[in-house]
Amino acid sequence: MGRPRTPIGTFGKIRVVRVASGRVTASTRYRDWDGVSRQVSATADTKAAAERALKSKLSQRSLFQPGAADITPDSGFPALVDYWLEDMELEDRLSLTTQQLYERNMRTLVMPAFEHLTLREVGVARCDRFLKGLARESPSKAKQARVALRLALGLAVRHEILPRNPMDHVGRLHRERISPSALTPAEVDAVRAAVRHWETGLNETGPRPDGQLGAVIEVMLGTSARIGEVLALRRRDIDLTSAPTTLRISGTIVSQRGVATSRQDHPKTARSRRVVALPSFAAEALRTRLAHRGRMAEDDLVFSSRNDTPLTTNNVRRQLRHVLDLAGIEGVTPHMFRRTAATAINDRASVELAAALLGHTDPRTTLRHYIRRNEMVDPATAVLLDKAFAKDIQRRQAT
Repeated sequence: MGRPRTPIGTFGKIRVVRVASGRVTASTRYRDWDGVSRQVSATADTKAAAERALKSKLSQRSLFQPGAADITPDSGFPALVDYWLEDMELEDRLSLTTQQLYERNMRTLVMPAFEHLTLREVGVARCDRFLKGLARESPSKAKQARVALRLALGLAVRHEILPRNPMDHVGRLHRERISPSALTPAEVDAVRAAVRHWETGLNETGPRPDGQLGAVIEVMLGTSARIGEVLALRRRDIDLTSAPTTLRISGTIVSQRGVATSRQDHPKTARSRRVVALPSFAAEALRTRLAHRGRMAEDDLVFSSRNDTPLTTNNVRRQLRHVLDLAGIEGVTPHMFRRTAATAINDRASVELAAALLGHTDPRTTLRHYIRRNEMVDPATAVLLDKAFAKDIQRRQAT
């Protein structure tokens, strides 16, 4: 029976010889991640120093198979970034827009702090300090950097380049909780009036309004749909014959670097694909818009440019900001209509119904990011406390 193999990541007997120069070389055979035993040696002035140098060298050999032949724990951080971006593209799980967002965050937020480091030097303390420092500048930037850094280092662990992900042990990022903002009914009416005034054509500069902005706002408010989802509506997605009128949210508008704006045939998430019954104001806005468009093919977009190309979300945001600036209204964004609709449903029904309307899987997401907190506690508490603690004369008067 042959000798048992040396386990991967271990070494055999250390041999020490004195070389012609008078120095001492210590050597042994180390079994690497690929199962091959290789000769490893180190030279120093004394036997003890040579053995220490050899053991130090052995301790730095990786037990893990590199995911790419040219990436090891001693590779520079930029090599991992390139490898990670290539892997995202090969995996083809994320949309191109999301990939571009991750790449931007990595190159602008993370790389300046890590570009001169090897992967072995990217530890918990360094990541923790980097994120906390960035959070003092911008909690949002720190959150985005954390996601990109965790994903890239996670790939290094999965492909056995690193033994662990330092991001698993960094401290939590704390930020002040900000209650989601939503419009009151009076503020909604003020926005409607401003857009209606602008769409009458009374503005002195710029192209003549085509009535789309007002309709887009009414649909966002009546469905709680994202701006990209509203701009992606096709004629086939609207059912004017049902009672009530319904629309199907089944896509979104994407604008990618170097690619023409287009309709993506699915919304942000699987749960986002939904059919929504329309309130009367949204249904009326769509009827007016469709009448203005005239004859349409089933796949024609309801909202489009004068050249029948998709509207970009940035252009609609810019147009809304311009119109409201003229009216002296600040701080209103397309996403605020989504929060406004969710808040109204929560106040009048339940957060579960609001989550279903928004296309959320978890109502906690809806509550945390979309529902404006109502500071008024139910007045019934006053009646209950009176029954418990009112003074004797007040009790007699009450009875």
